[in-house]
This record gives sequence, C-alpha cells and structure tokens, in this order.
Amino acid sequence: MGETLRSKAAGMKTVYLSLGSNLGDRATLLSEALRMIESPRLHVRRVSPIYETEPQDVKTQPWFLNLVAEVETDLFPRQLLSRLKGFERRLGRRRRVSKGPREIDIDILLFGDAVIDTQELTVPHPRMPERRFVLQPLADLAPELRHPLLKKTVREMLATTMQQAVRRHSQP
Repeated sequence: MGETLRSKAAGMKTVYLSLGSNLGDRATLLSEALRMIESPRLHVRRVSPIYETEPQDVKTQPWFLNLVAEVETDLFPRQLLSRLKGFERRLGRRRRVSKGPREIDIDILLFGDAVIDTQELTVPHPRMPERRFVLQPLADLAPELRHPLLKKTVREMLATTMQQAVRRHSQP
C-alpha cells in the first residue's frame, strides 16, 4: 500500500506496453528491451508470460514472440513514445515493410485512463481489441482492466479473438 501511495503522490501512471519480435534471437531481444525499459523514470512492475503468435497482417513472415509489460512512469505519453522508439533503434529495429518482420516492436497499449489521438500516437492502441497476441498476455496481468473507450474488460475483448493462433512459449 505504501508503494501505491508514493506512486500516486509522485504522479506515476500505470502503462501497459506490448513487446514483439520475429527476427533474430526473439527471446533475447524481448529480454534486452525489458532491461532497457527498466530505467530512470520507468519501472517494470510485472511482465506476462511470452506467447508465440501467428502474424496477422502479413502472413508470409516468421511467427512472433509477444509479451505485455506493466510499467510505471512519470513521463508524458510523447516522452515515453520517444524513449521506446529509441530502444527499438538501439536493438536494431529497421522499418522495412509496414506490418512486416521486425527485430523488436514496442507499442503503448494503455496509458492510465488517457485517451490520446494525435498523428504520432493513439492510445488506447487502436487495434488492441482485435489482437489476441496483445490481449492474451494482457489478460494474464489485468483481465478485468477496462478499455477506456469501449468499456469492455480485457477478458471480454479476448473472448472475441480466440480464432487467432497463440501458444504460450515461456516466462520472460
């Protein structure tokens, strides 16, 4: 309880991040990304199990490893986005083909209860409700968390995506 009071007093927000990789040593890239995220002004509170997931948009690419991290931060959303994109670059992310293979992808799913719609950032993540590779690991951490716009729980959204191939891989 003391930690929660300190966090709220310090202006900390709970943020959920989706991490995915389907090129190179996928598990190591996820671990390295988590190590980078744990930094000044960012604290990784919990991490879901890792899931191996079928590509959704561009089917002819390797399967992904995905996880969700619950993070506390006092950064503003654009500051967080900038920092995450820097981590992706440092881990070798190259933008080749839209929705194509990638060394690492870090997306902001939820930023507290904030609703953000700018050219560079949309929160909640616009495709979150239709992506089992996001909802399955998020449900491991916060199944009753409500989408701030749809008002549905993670568990309710997950139930509509069960046709997508996802299998538990390991703990991070």
